[in-house]
Amino acid sequence: MGDPLVLAIDQGSSSTKCVIVDYKGKIIACAKVEISETHPYAGHVEQDANEIWESVGKAVTKTLAKLFDSYLATDIIVAGLSTQRESLLLWDRQTGKPLHPLISWQDQRQIDLPSECDDEAVKQQVKQLTGLPLDPMFSASKAKWLLDHYDKDRKRTLNGELCLGTIDSWLLFQIYGEHLIEAGNASRTQMMNVHHCDWDSDLLALFNVPKLCLPKIIASNGPFPKEIKQSLGPLRIPVGAVMGDSHSALFGHQAFNIGQVKATYGTGSSIMGLIRKDDELHSGLCLTIGWKTGDNIAYAAEGNIRSLGATLRWMAGILDISVTDLVELGMAGQSDDVALIPGFGGLGAPWWDEKAVGLITNLTLGTSRQTLARATIESVVYQVADVVNAIRRNVGDIHQLFVDGGPTSHDGLMQLQAQILGCSVFRAERPELSALGVAYMAGLTKEVWTQAGLDKLNRAYDLFEPKPGQDKQNINMGKWHKAVNQSRCLYSA
Repeated sequence: MGDPLVLAIDQGSSSTKCVIVDYKGKIIACAKVEISETHPYAGHVEQDANEIWESVGKAVTKTLAKLFDSYLATDIIVAGLSTQRESLLLWDRQTGKPLHPLISWQDQRQIDLPSECDDEAVKQQVKQLTGLPLDPMFSASKAKWLLDHYDKDRKRTLNGELCLGTIDSWLLFQIYGEHLIEAGNASRTQMMNVHHCDWDSDLLALFNVPKLCLPKIIASNGPFPKEIKQSLGPLRIPVGAVMGDSHSALFGHQAFNIGQVKATYGTGSSIMGLIRKDDELHSGLCLTIGWKTGDNIAYAAEGNIRSLGATLRWMAGILDISVTDLVELGMAGQSDDVALIPGFGGLGAPWWDEKAVGLITNLTLGTSRQTLARATIESVVYQVADVVNAIRRNVGDIHQLFVDGGPTSHDGLMQLQAQILGCSVFRAERPELSALGVAYMAGLTKEVWTQAGLDKLNRAYDLFEPKPGQDKQNINMGKWHKAVNQSRCLYSA
């Protein structure tokens, strides 16, 4: 055998990626498989769970085909799974067949949460127990909807016939045949007490979810079952680590110090940084479990943006140009008084207003394609700035922002982000940070690396520093916040 290799799966909203990482921490092969989503009704976003599982095998097979001759598939000793979060599935424990398509984290079918959740005291209790605001993005309201439609009297659930689980639960069920969930993913369900790392009886009663249908909570590094039921494509290797995609990206950036924050620019965005457990968070931020290794829990502050890359794609479609052309067009112009608020499914952090609406302000006959492009770009960098500034109010100075994700490939966008925040922005040379982070964690379990050894791995970044005076005339956070307030008021008008 040669030097050990680690395989990592990054199962996201739009694709499943696979990477193979060598002992130096370098990605030596990668591939991805696109997956579909459907929108059967307004606000509904669903995916085929079987398609997702099949995409894992296909991605592994495609990646193995790209291995150089000097590497062997037999050198791959462990796998890591990084997954989209909050999305939820209900399946039959005996047959393994889903009863309904996967309900995506983007889904808004429970925007009008049950009347018992309207009480302000209940909302405060939910936030205190879970670290999360009461919002349909999280899994709990999806769990109630699924059980109300497929087991209204909860008889099958109480008989142990049904399983509720997130994507990591579904993949682990396919691989091992056991119902498990990783602690960081569990902390995003809104059914787990984030302080005790266990399912909470008061929360389960609130959403009417019997504990019997929920998975066992395990640490990010296991232990995992020993017997493998189904292989990862052609590979029959053990899982060494599981993490939520955003948590994995934070680990991949090795942002282990207070004052280091990462932002993943994807369909939406997750901005996350480690904190002290007892820090009192800004009301617009979430307390979440970054990762759990053994009995040790790393806590993080997080802000979630609903629509970021999706906004760029939407406007590019409206203007009938590519996203790259959209960014180039916008960087060459000014937005004037025009602001675009991407409240397509409400607004996430730091506002958490599910009833906010999408809005473009101050349109005139002189509004041009370039103006709209610039307003779209500003919607990206202003949203990220709002969340980073909220974290600043908790931890003090943010001196490093680590970024990853497709939209970060645009230099102008990243330079503007650095200008607005007044801090250094580090863009990873490789965009696969979610896969890389869980590869690191999995490799640690098999001693491919030590924790100290991880710190010595060569990680290449492009650096964007704020430049005095540059673009200051084009930065107008006051205009942005005024438009945000309009977006939040329109639904009540």
